[in-house]
Amino acid sequence: MDRHVDIGPGERLDDLLTHDIRIIQSDDVFSFSLDAVLLGRFCTVPPRGRVADLCTGNGVIPLLLSTRTKADIVGVEIQERLADMAVRNMRLNGLEERIRIVQDDLKAVHLSLGYGKFDVVTVNPPYLPVASGDLKTNPLIAAARHEIYCTLDDVLAACSRLVRTGGKVAMVHRPSRLAEILCGMRQHRLEPKRMRLVHPREGEEANIVLIEAVRDGKPELRVLPPLIVYEGNQYCRELLDVYYGRSDRLGADEPDLENRQ
Repeated sequence: MDRHVDIGPGERLDDLLTHDIRIIQSDDVFSFSLDAVLLGRFCTVPPRGRVADLCTGNGVIPLLLSTRTKADIVGVEIQERLADMAVRNMRLNGLEERIRIVQDDLKAVHLSLGYGKFDVVTVNPPYLPVASGDLKTNPLIAAARHEIYCTLDDVLAACSRLVRTGGKVAMVHRPSRLAEILCGMRQHRLEPKRMRLVHPREGEEANIVLIEAVRDGKPELRVLPPLIVYEGNQYCRELLDVYYGRSDRLGADEPDLENRQ
């Protein structure tokens, strides 16, 4: 049953379609998309431990991860309105004891959360450099789409500071920036280990990349089979399974490489 939380003007309650999770959203801010669901079901998570989610927005990825692990989770969000929504979303789902939301700049959050304290760090960062696109739109949406508060390098540096040696960093991004991501990960001692490209339909170019790295890991990148989102006019079976809770992660048939570094 939902906990009582205040719903602000213009806000609505949506279902995540899995584990009876509900989430407060608003058209005034950047609502979660398929990217967040994919990351929350792609990343490797331990049964217990500590997980950090950067650029957490309204907290959708911590909510998804709470269905896969008993780990303590921290969500970090710089924008006050989104951080407030995330706090209320944890309360709404009775998860405020397991998931803590911190309003802070990811470039400095290691000062309060500590160096190398997390087993896993996830991030769904802004995809576009400030020089691209129209920044005159809603500033909350512009900040979610563009690197206004942090660059890709800032994000990778923050991940590297927070994750322990041997821990994992998982990111969702755009394939157009894949070369930057791979080079940047190595510069920050994050060795890319698993990657999956996501295509809207068969025969179309990939528009999402999922990538997971290990802090101070050995070189070996596995490129997983592509994910084709649509079969005809509906999601493919693999996506439907994670959306409706029949499977808790993408690539459930992958070999278990949990201890490979």
